[in-house]
Amino acid sequence: MSDSKIPLEIPRGEGGGAPSGARLYVGLLDGPAQQDLAASVRTRLAAGPLFRPTMPKTGKEFSVSMTNCGPLGWVADKTGGYRYQATHPVTGAPWPAIPATVLDIWYQVTGVDYAPEACLINWYEAGAKMGLHRDQDEAAVDAPVVSLSLGDEARFRLGGPKRGGKTTSLILRSGDVLVLDGPSRHFYHGIDRIYPGTSTLLKAPGRINLTLRRVTPPA
Repeated sequence: MSDSKIPLEIPRGEGGGAPSGARLYVGLLDGPAQQDLAASVRTRLAAGPLFRPTMPKTGKEFSVSMTNCGPLGWVADKTGGYRYQATHPVTGAPWPAIPATVLDIWYQVTGVDYAPEACLINWYEAGAKMGLHRDQDEAAVDAPVVSLSLGDEARFRLGGPKRGGKTTSLILRSGDVLVLDGPSRHFYHGIDRIYPGTSTLLKAPGRINLTLRRVTPPA
Protein backbone atom coordinates (compact mmCIF):
# COMPACT_ATOMS: atom_id res chain seq x y z
CA MET A 1 0.00 0.00 0.00
CA SER A 2 1.23 3.50 -0.79
CA ASP A 3 2.27 6.02 1.87
CA SER A 4 -0.07 8.60 0.26
CA LYS A 5 -2.36 9.40 3.19
CA ILE A 6 -3.14 13.07 2.58
CA PRO A 7 -6.40 13.22 0.61
CA LEU A 8 -7.38 15.73 -2.03
CA GLU A 9 -10.50 17.50 -0.78
CA ILE A 10 -13.14 17.78 -3.52
CA PRO A 11 -15.27 20.96 -3.38
CA ARG A 12 -19.01 20.93 -3.79
CA GLY A 13 -19.98 20.81 -7.46
CA GLU A 14 -23.02 22.91 -6.72
CA GLY A 15 -22.52 26.05 -4.62
CA GLY A 16 -19.27 27.72 -5.68
CA GLY A 17 -16.66 25.37 -4.29
CA ALA A 18 -18.05 24.93 -0.78
CA PRO A 19 -16.68 21.94 1.22
CA SER A 20 -18.43 18.71 0.33
CA GLY A 21 -16.84 16.10 2.59
CA ALA A 22 -15.65 14.22 -0.51
CA ARG A 23 -11.97 13.35 -0.61
CA LEU A 24 -9.70 11.48 -3.00
CA TYR A 25 -6.67 9.47 -1.91
CA VAL A 26 -4.54 9.48 -5.05
CA GLY A 27 -2.63 6.24 -5.60
CA LEU A 28 -3.35 4.88 -2.13
CA LEU A 29 -2.85 1.35 -3.49
CA ASP A 30 0.59 0.88 -5.07
CA GLY A 31 1.27 -1.53 -7.93
CA PRO A 32 1.76 -4.73 -5.86
CA ALA A 33 -1.28 -3.91 -3.71
CA GLN A 34 -3.39 -3.43 -6.85
CA GLN A 35 -2.23 -6.78 -8.24
CA ASP A 36 -3.03 -8.57 -4.97
CA LEU A 37 -6.46 -6.98 -4.77
CA ALA A 38 -7.23 -7.82 -8.41
CA ALA A 39 -6.39 -11.45 -7.64
CA SER A 40 -8.68 -11.36 -4.59
CA VAL A 41 -11.49 -9.97 -6.74
CA ARG A 42 -11.08 -12.78 -9.28
CA THR A 43 -11.46 -15.29 -6.44
CA ARG A 44 -14.68 -13.58 -5.36
CA LEU A 45 -16.00 -13.59 -8.93
CA ALA A 46 -15.56 -17.35 -9.07
CA ALA A 47 -17.73 -17.71 -5.96
CA GLY A 48 -20.21 -14.95 -6.85
CA PRO A 49 -20.25 -14.44 -10.64
CA LEU A 50 -21.06 -11.16 -12.35
CA PHE A 51 -24.67 -10.46 -13.28
CA ARG A 52 -26.53 -7.59 -14.96
CA PRO A 53 -28.90 -5.61 -12.74
CA THR A 54 -32.02 -4.24 -14.42
CA MET A 55 -33.97 -1.03 -13.94
CA PRO A 56 -36.99 -1.63 -11.68
CA LYS A 57 -39.45 0.36 -13.83
CA THR A 58 -38.37 -0.61 -17.35
CA GLY A 59 -36.45 -3.84 -16.94
CA LYS A 60 -33.61 -2.34 -19.01
CA GLU A 61 -30.19 -3.79 -18.21
CA PHE A 62 -27.44 -1.65 -16.72
CA SER A 63 -24.38 -1.16 -18.93
CA VAL A 64 -22.29 -2.25 -15.92
CA SER A 65 -22.03 -5.86 -14.76
CA MET A 66 -21.72 -6.41 -11.04
CA THR A 67 -21.58 -8.72 -8.06
CA ASN A 68 -21.02 -8.25 -4.32
CA CYS A 69 -19.10 -9.49 -1.33
CA GLY A 70 -19.83 -9.10 2.35
CA PRO A 71 -22.84 -9.98 4.53
CA LEU A 72 -25.18 -8.05 2.22
CA GLY A 73 -25.21 -7.30 -1.49
CA TRP A 74 -26.98 -4.65 -3.55
CA VAL A 75 -29.22 -5.89 -6.37
CA ALA A 76 -31.82 -4.36 -8.70
CA ASP A 77 -34.51 -5.88 -10.89
CA LYS A 78 -38.05 -5.29 -12.08
CA THR A 79 -39.51 -7.72 -9.57
CA GLY A 80 -38.03 -6.47 -6.31
CA GLY A 81 -36.60 -3.03 -7.14
CA TYR A 82 -33.44 -1.66 -5.52
CA ARG A 83 -32.52 -3.58 -2.38
CA TYR A 84 -29.92 -5.38 -0.31
CA GLN A 85 -30.03 -9.11 0.29
CA ALA A 86 -27.80 -11.80 1.77
CA THR A 87 -27.66 -14.08 -1.29
CA HIS A 88 -26.64 -13.93 -4.94
CA PRO A 89 -29.72 -13.40 -7.17
CA VAL A 90 -28.64 -16.06 -9.67
CA THR A 91 -26.86 -18.75 -7.65
CA GLY A 92 -28.78 -18.27 -4.39
CA ALA A 93 -25.51 -18.65 -2.47
CA PRO A 94 -24.28 -16.26 0.24
CA TRP A 95 -21.91 -13.54 -0.97
CA PRO A 96 -18.19 -14.21 -0.48
CA ALA A 97 -16.32 -12.33 2.25
CA ILE A 98 -14.92 -8.82 1.78
CA PRO A 99 -11.12 -8.99 1.25
CA ALA A 100 -9.12 -8.08 4.36
CA THR A 101 -7.17 -5.45 2.40
CA VAL A 102 -10.41 -3.69 1.48
CA LEU A 103 -11.55 -3.67 5.10
CA ASP A 104 -8.20 -2.19 6.15
CA ILE A 105 -8.66 0.62 3.62
CA TRP A 106 -12.20 1.30 4.90
CA TYR A 107 -10.96 1.84 8.45
CA GLN A 108 -7.95 3.84 7.29
CA VAL A 109 -9.82 6.39 5.17
CA THR A 110 -13.04 6.70 7.19
CA GLY A 111 -11.84 6.62 10.78
CA VAL A 112 -15.04 4.86 11.87
CA ASP A 113 -15.07 1.87 14.20
CA TYR A 114 -17.81 -0.11 12.47
CA ALA A 115 -17.47 -2.39 9.46
CA PRO A 116 -19.02 -2.04 6.01
CA GLU A 117 -21.68 -4.60 5.23
CA ALA A 118 -21.68 -4.53 1.42
CA CYS A 119 -18.89 -4.33 -1.12
CA LEU A 120 -20.26 -3.82 -4.63
CA ILE A 121 -17.96 -5.03 -7.41
CA ASN A 122 -18.76 -3.20 -10.65
CA TRP A 123 -17.16 -4.18 -13.95
CA TYR A 124 -17.01 -1.36 -16.52
CA GLU A 125 -16.19 -2.48 -20.04
CA ALA A 126 -15.41 0.08 -22.76
CA GLY A 127 -18.55 2.14 -23.30
CA ALA A 128 -20.05 1.37 -19.89
CA LYS A 129 -21.13 4.24 -17.66
CA MET A 130 -23.14 4.97 -14.55
CA GLY A 131 -25.65 7.84 -14.68
CA LEU A 132 -25.88 10.44 -11.96
CA HIS A 133 -27.50 8.90 -8.90
CA ARG A 134 -27.48 8.98 -5.11
CA ASP A 135 -26.89 6.05 -2.76
CA GLN A 136 -30.13 6.14 -0.79
CA ASP A 137 -31.06 2.50 -0.18
CA GLU A 138 -29.22 2.29 3.14
CA ALA A 139 -30.67 2.83 6.62
CA ALA A 140 -27.20 3.94 7.78
CA VAL A 141 -27.73 7.34 6.18
CA ASP A 142 -24.69 9.01 7.77
CA ALA A 143 -22.13 6.26 7.12
CA PRO A 144 -19.51 7.14 4.50
CA VAL A 145 -19.24 5.46 1.11
CA VAL A 146 -15.78 4.33 -0.04
CA SER A 147 -14.84 3.56 -3.66
CA LEU A 148 -11.68 1.78 -4.86
CA SER A 149 -10.55 1.90 -8.50
CA LEU A 150 -8.66 -0.84 -10.36
CA GLY A 151 -7.76 -0.88 -14.06
CA ASP A 152 -8.53 1.73 -16.69
CA GLU A 153 -9.11 5.37 -15.83
CA ALA A 154 -12.63 6.76 -15.54
CA ARG A 155 -14.17 10.23 -15.51
CA PHE A 156 -16.16 10.73 -12.32
CA ARG A 157 -18.71 13.50 -11.77
CA LEU A 158 -19.85 14.84 -8.42
CA GLY A 159 -22.89 17.09 -8.23
CA GLY A 160 -24.97 18.33 -5.32
CA PRO A 161 -28.04 17.21 -3.39
CA LYS A 162 -30.38 18.03 -6.27
CA ARG A 163 -30.41 16.55 -9.75
CA GLY A 164 -29.42 18.93 -12.54
CA GLY A 165 -27.03 21.17 -10.58
CA LYS A 166 -23.44 22.04 -11.37
CA THR A 167 -20.98 19.13 -11.25
CA THR A 168 -17.26 18.72 -10.65
CA SER A 169 -15.34 16.23 -12.84
CA LEU A 170 -12.17 14.37 -12.00
CA ILE A 171 -10.23 11.36 -13.29
CA LEU A 172 -10.11 8.23 -11.15
CA ARG A 173 -7.03 6.10 -11.76
CA SER A 174 -6.06 2.59 -10.74
CA GLY A 175 -5.16 2.58 -7.06
CA ASP A 176 -7.20 5.68 -6.18
CA VAL A 177 -9.65 5.62 -3.26
CA LEU A 178 -12.60 8.01 -3.14
CA VAL A 179 -14.60 8.76 0.01
CA LEU A 180 -18.06 10.35 0.04
CA ASP A 181 -18.65 11.61 3.54
CA GLY A 182 -20.54 14.42 5.23
CA PRO A 183 -22.77 16.37 2.80
CA SER A 184 -21.36 14.54 -0.25
CA ARG A 185 -22.76 11.26 1.09
CA HIS A 186 -26.10 12.39 -0.39
CA PHE A 187 -24.81 14.08 -3.55
CA TYR A 188 -25.52 12.94 -7.09
CA HIS A 189 -22.51 11.27 -8.69
CA GLY A 190 -21.69 9.00 -11.60
CA ILE A 191 -19.18 7.72 -14.14
CA ASP A 192 -19.26 9.42 -17.54
CA ARG A 193 -16.83 7.23 -19.43
CA ILE A 194 -13.97 4.75 -19.28
CA TYR A 195 -10.61 5.32 -20.99
CA PRO A 196 -9.60 1.89 -22.38
CA GLY A 197 -5.90 1.11 -22.49
CA THR A 198 -4.86 3.48 -19.70
CA SER A 199 -3.91 0.57 -17.40
CA THR A 200 -2.33 -2.85 -17.88
CA LEU A 201 -3.41 -4.19 -14.48
CA LEU A 202 -6.34 -6.30 -15.66
CA LYS A 203 -6.40 -9.08 -18.22
CA ALA A 204 -8.84 -7.16 -20.44
CA PRO A 205 -9.55 -3.46 -21.05
CA GLY A 206 -11.96 -2.11 -18.46
CA ARG A 207 -12.29 -0.96 -14.88
CA ILE A 208 -13.20 -2.65 -11.61
CA ASN A 209 -14.80 -0.45 -8.98
CA LEU A 210 -15.32 -1.68 -5.44
CA THR A 211 -17.83 0.36 -3.44
CA LEU A 212 -18.07 -0.15 0.31
CA ARG A 213 -21.31 0.73 2.13
CA ARG A 214 -22.77 0.33 5.57
CA VAL A 215 -26.40 -0.72 5.23
CA THR A 216 -27.83 -0.96 8.76
CA PRO A 217 -27.22 1.73 11.41
CA PRO A 218 -24.19 0.88 13.56
CA ALA A 219 -24.87 0.19 17.22
